[in-house]
Amino acid sequence: MNTKKKVAVAMSGGVDSSVTAALLKKEGYDVFGLTMDLFSLPKDLSGMQTKEDANSAACTLGIEHFVVNLKTEFKKKVIMNFVEEYIKGRTPNPCIRCNQHIKFDALLERAKKLGAEYLATGHHARILYETETGHYDLLKGKDLTKDQSYFLYTMTQQQMKKILFPVGDLTKEEVRAFARDLGLPVAERIESQEICFIQDNNYVRFLKETQPEAFCPGPIVDETGRVLGEHQGVLQYTIGQRRGMGIAAESPLYVIEIQPERNAVVVGKKERLLRKTLLASNVHWINQPDASGPIYIKARIRYRHSEAPAKVMVTASGQVRIEFQEPQRAITPGQAVVFYDGDIVLGGGIIQRSI
Repeated sequence: MNTKKKVAVAMSGGVDSSVTAALLKKEGYDVFGLTMDLFSLPKDLSGMQTKEDANSAACTLGIEHFVVNLKTEFKKKVIMNFVEEYIKGRTPNPCIRCNQHIKFDALLERAKKLGAEYLATGHHARILYETETGHYDLLKGKDLTKDQSYFLYTMTQQQMKKILFPVGDLTKEEVRAFARDLGLPVAERIESQEICFIQDNNYVRFLKETQPEAFCPGPIVDETGRVLGEHQGVLQYTIGQRRGMGIAAESPLYVIEIQPERNAVVVGKKERLLRKTLLASNVHWINQPDASGPIYIKARIRYRHSEAPAKVMVTASGQVRIEFQEPQRAITPGQAVVFYDGDIVLGGGIIQRSI
């Protein structure tokens, strides 16, 4: 029994975090719930992940529940970065930033101040401790269709000492079955695919309301520089986009490059989206292989992208150059590239550009 070990569970009111709390309580931990208050929304846009839902789940489980105000940190580290990246013509992943700076930094510190030895979340991932080396590994979740390890590559050894992922060893259906057995009303809840702070998932509307002055008209050009049309702000575009350009052409055209320095969107045919090489910076290694030569791994260039064989070369500046065996479609600056060795997450970085 773990009656003396106090665990804070990050509770969103969803099925994964609710079952996380239930599993830990069943194992004998002293469990309490923490819900992050991250942003303000109108009442009619309360969404699925609300403080009320989390409190209801905590009451059902018979555990204490607290709300932690992290609005300032979330705005500074996640929302403003989201806006700034789009202004630069990049496509960010706010979930990675939230995990890095909010859940496993700010929230972990709050949990410690409330007496918790560990912070648990409902992520579908696993942490494995290697007794021989004293090193922690981050692994994919058992349910590969729900695996969230891609979003967690920034985790440090110190953080992994204090983090628990109880549902990482379960499939999603096993999680739902456990919730049904407990009578949790969230057992059949459909997962939200939205950006949490943009409830209607209309990121262009959000950017216009947040940074209207950044929406400046500019040219849509082909690779020769020929002007084909006009855009109303590079923030509205991402690599691989086809719709919403308002230009006529003999064959479909896709966004293949965004050039914020000249306020231009470059378009080309579908095959021009295929690239074999990318450069990444802000690289973090959980398990760093010998970097004296090429590192052979599998890499994922976005969350829903299939892993692909590649070799990684670390440059003198600390950036990495990644060369894929086969061309990859729509390598997008601002997105994360994450490195895998089987189920183990080696690390990752932020894509700067493709070559």
